[in-house]
Amino acid sequence: MDVVINLFVGLHIIGIAALLGGFMTQMKAMGAGTARFVPAMLHGALTMLVTGVALVGLNQAEGHHVNTIKIGIKMAVLVVILALVYVKRDEETVAKPLFGAVGALTVANIFIAVLWT
Repeated sequence: MDVVINLFVGLHIIGIAALLGGFMTQMKAMGAGTARFVPAMLHGALTMLVTGVALVGLNQAEGHHVNTIKIGIKMAVLVVILALVYVKRDEETVAKPLFGAVGALTVANIFIAVLWT
């Protein structure tokens, strides 16, 4: 079961990399006011959601302690990110504050995952 959990952790990291990488590729465009949510950002957020839910289930099935408050906060932040990216995915440009908020929430989600023990 540890192999399966580690596989999902790897996929979860790939999801966060796609979301953050999509944001980073649009940073220059954000400065010019032409940033948009690229498909990698939506797919990364969806991958994070699916693999995160699977990780919680797998860890609970193994009898590991799961910090439900931390997971709930991370999921709430991810749902906000996912909603913003999904709703604005077809727009040619996204407002700087909205685009910046998605980047800030993504980084916040990473720090919650890493620093909250």
